[in-house]
Amino acid sequence: MELTTTRLKELLVPVDGSEASLEAVAIACSIAKRNKGKMFLVHVVEVPRSRSLDADLGPETQRGEEVLNEAERLARSLDCEAEGELLQAREVGHAVVDEAIERAVDGIVVGIKHRATEDEEEAPSIWERGEKPRSLPGASLGGVSHHILHHAPCEVILIRLPGNTWS
Repeated sequence: MELTTTRLKELLVPVDGSEASLEAVAIACSIAKRNKGKMFLVHVVEVPRSRSLDADLGPETQRGEEVLNEAERLARSLDCEAEGELLQAREVGHAVVDEAIERAVDGIVVGIKHRATEDEEEAPSIWERGEKPRSLPGASLGGVSHHILHHAPCEVILIRLPGNTWS
């Protein structure tokens, strides 16, 4: 079965400034350009329950704007149309899924960080050079990725960068 992404025209990419989320931007750009589509970037500032949803969160909001600016610069450098939005919500995963529903996107591209499990002293990558892939260490999903994967009304592409363990 061949992977086809031709039906993915409008994509949502949640960004947090991590290398994985920027890789997701680059991959989403490639898909959107190939399909003459558009990409929406979203950064969600999580608001504590003790504060109102529209509270001024100063440094968190400024950091979110910086993250969106970096992602938009990357998209422009890849000659890709992208629109960024800063959201404030109680939970990031819910906000991303709600945004996907509101914008009626065809897909969400999520960059996830390598997560070491308790059994791993040093988180190995999926495979060592020259070897066949073995297990998938460090692939436990965080709450945000898990929520998006299980509740999104559209296709979800997870981009997981390998751990940095090669010498």
